[in-house]
Formats: sequence, C-alpha cells, structure tokens
Amino acid sequence: MAMETASSPSPPHQNPTCNLKPSISKIKHAIVEFGMRIKKIGEDDPRRIAHSLKVALAITLVSMVYYLQPVYNGMGDAGMWAILTVVVVFEYTVGATLSKGMNRGFATLLAGALGLGAESFASLFGPTVKPVVLGCLVFFLVAAATFSRFFPNIKKRYDYGVLIFILTFSLVSVSGYRVEKIIELAHQRLSTIIFGGATCIIVSICVCPVWAGEDLHKLIVLNLEKLASFLEGFGSEYYKISEGDKSSRAAYKSVLNSKANEESLANFAWWEVAHGNFRFRHPWKQYLKIGVLTRQCAYHIEALNRYLDENFEAPSEFQKTIQEPCMKMSLEVGKALKELGLSMKLMMYSSTSAIHMENCKKAIAELNTTLQASTVEKWNIAETIPVIATTSILVDIIKCVETISEAMEELSKQAHFRKPKDITSDINEKPHFIQHGGVVKPVDDGNNEEWVTINVHNTAAILLEDENPQEPEPDKSKKLKS
Repeated sequence: MAMETASSPSPPHQNPTCNLKPSISKIKHAIVEFGMRIKKIGEDDPRRIAHSLKVALAITLVSMVYYLQPVYNGMGDAGMWAILTVVVVFEYTVGATLSKGMNRGFATLLAGALGLGAESFASLFGPTVKPVVLGCLVFFLVAAATFSRFFPNIKKRYDYGVLIFILTFSLVSVSGYRVEKIIELAHQRLSTIIFGGATCIIVSICVCPVWAGEDLHKLIVLNLEKLASFLEGFGSEYYKISEGDKSSRAAYKSVLNSKANEESLANFAWWEVAHGNFRFRHPWKQYLKIGVLTRQCAYHIEALNRYLDENFEAPSEFQKTIQEPCMKMSLEVGKALKELGLSMKLMMYSSTSAIHMENCKKAIAELNTTLQASTVEKWNIAETIPVIATTSILVDIIKCVETISEAMEELSKQAHFRKPKDITSDINEKPHFIQHGGVVKPVDDGNNEEWVTINVHNTAAILLEDENPQEPEPDKSKKLKS
C-alpha cells in the first residue's frame, strides 16, 4: 500500500496563463457588450451624439475666456461661473435650455439687486441692529420664495429660477462684504452667467437644434398611429380571420405612460421661439388635451385587448350576424384615427376622417338593428356576453375618437392648419378641386387644354383647370376619366 502511494504520479504543475484566459475572455465580452450598448443608444436617436458634441463645443468656447487677456481681466476668477452655467443650463432640447438659461439669468439679476438693497437697508440701522434686520429680510423673502414653488404655474415653469433666487439672495445679503465689493462681484458673476447662458442658447439653436415642440408634435402623431394600427387589425384577429403582429398589438401600451413626457415637452415648448411650422405662442395646451383624450382611448383598447387572449367561440349564428358590423366599426374607427394622425402630421385639416366616423355610426345602427331583430331566447348568455362587451367597448372607442376629432378641429383652427385646397399653392396651375391623399399629375390632351389628374384611393378624376374657379367660363366643362 505504501509502495503504491509512493509510486503514484504527482499532480501536474498548473500554468498561470491558463487561469488568465477566462478572465481575459470575460473582459473582452464586457467591452463588446458595452460597445453594443453605446451603438444601440446612438442608433435609437442620433441626435444624442450631436447633443454631446454641442455641449463639448459650448464648454470649449466658454473656456477660451481664460486665454483672452482683455476678457479675463474684465471677468477675473468669476469666469469659472460661465463654465458652471454651461454645465448646468445646457439641456437636450432648445426649450429646456432656454428655460434654464432665462430662469438662471433673471433670478440672478433679481436676487442680486434685492440682496444689495437688503444690505444697504440693513446698514441704516447701525452695526448692532444690522444682523437682526438682515436675518428678518432673509427669513421672510426665502419663506415667500419657497412657498411660491407650490403654485402649479410657478412650479412648472420657474421652479429652477426660484431655487437660484434663494441661493443668490442668501449669499449676497449675508456675504459681509462692503457694498462696493458686492457690486463688483455681482457685475462679474452676472456677466459671466449671461455669457455662458448666451453661448448655450446660440449653440443649441444654431447647431442641430432639437425642438421640444416638434418632439411633442411627433409624439402625439405616433400615439394616434399606434391606436389606429391596433384597431384596424382587431376585427380580423378577434374573429380568427388572420393572425396579427403581437409587437404591433402591444404598441398602444406606451401611450398609457406618455403623460409625463407630453407635459414636460409642452412646458419646454412654451419657451421656444417660432420655428418651422410652429408659430410663436403655438397652442401647446391643445396638444395636451388631445394627449389626454388619446390616453382615454388607449384605456378602452386595454380593456378590448383582453378579449383577444380568450379562447371564446360564439354560436355560429350569432357570430355570423354580429361579425360584419363589428369588424366594420373597428376598421373604420382605426382609419379615422389614422387620418387624424396624418392630418396632424401634415398640419392640415382632415378631409376624410368625418367620412370614416359616419361609417362607424352606420355600423352601430346596423348592429342595433341586428340585435333588435334577434331572438333573445336563442342566445347562450355565457357565450354571447363577451361579444356584447366587445361591441360595447368599440362603441365607447368610437365616441372617444369623435371627441378627439373635435379637439383636432379646434387645434386646426388655433394653429392655422392648411386646408386641402392650400396644397396646390406650390403648383403653378390651380385646379377646381383637390382632395388630400391623392397624387396630382398635369396632363396635356393635345387640344391646348390643361388638365389635372388626381388619384384618390385608386380612383382618378381629371378636372378641367380654370384660372378663376368661382366664375368658370361657359366653354370649359368638367370631364371625368378613370
């Protein structure tokens, strides 16, 4: 036994490089995964890369004050506040940058003036009473400023400015410097803050601007399209005619959580200057109203979505009688929502949403007639109640979409949306009539007469052109060609 133990081979010596291979592999995997994550963030929104470069550009420009002797002598060490202002003020959207920059500038100016006034006023009472007077002024003004943050409008738009006011006023009033020194410090810091804030605003607006108002506009349009996509495919999926895309079916859920994002974008859009099709004082509140109505519609769809996962089979007779109007309701209300989203996207009056809503009402009337003609005794209550609940939710969705349509019409008036006839403003010729959703082509029939072909939903109408549509000449007539 002892000889066997002695003759047994000794364990081989472990190579240290073998232990390093798993660690190196893990490090490589972590680096690759981190790189893929960076790539995904950049691909999701390329504007993020541009924003990073814009912030770097603004800080670089502001930092140059230390290398310009005349500027540095005027600002002194307070030039550091310019860099601090850029870091704090520069935000992703133009509206957020304007909001923070103007809040910081006006709050610093107001707080510095009041702090200087408080210092001068307290000095009138002598060195003994001065600390007491300053303490009382600081107490009351800070308490009033803090209480003002509870007002909804101030909280929404000026909260950052109030915080800067409290900080600056407290520092200036209790600094203990002489009035002349306070004026010098206030001038330096205010000038550097204005310099830093102005740099942020100029870079934010002039270099690849990201407008909060435009993002809000696109968000509302996208939410309407998501709801429309669900409703258009609901009927065929509910009646097992075709299998829908699950990812598209679940897209509406993001609409339910869009309130905070919409309110934030609307608040920042309020600060923005006129840009593109968005005028100054654009009706952003109306966008929030449409957003609220869209979420209400999404909640109805959330209830409707539960019936897609149930293995329910209605009686063949009942299913046959109710299937057509229900599918028509779902399809038409989806088309109406899609048309409303398209009209908002193009910023023009909707031309066909009213037609789809009228078709929805006809489908509801058809459904009522069908239900009234049916015999209740023939129904299996346990099987028909889910179908009745589904149709009831569809009716509620139609009412909700009708309210959205009314809010959209109000937005069209307030935002001065274009009317369908205004689309031809970029075309030299002006036809009698044009309908949105078609393709316009000039046609020459060889008889020295100019015509316009309009394709609308696979239908072509050729309309004779007239320079004065309201007073047509008798020798020109309307011709139709398919």
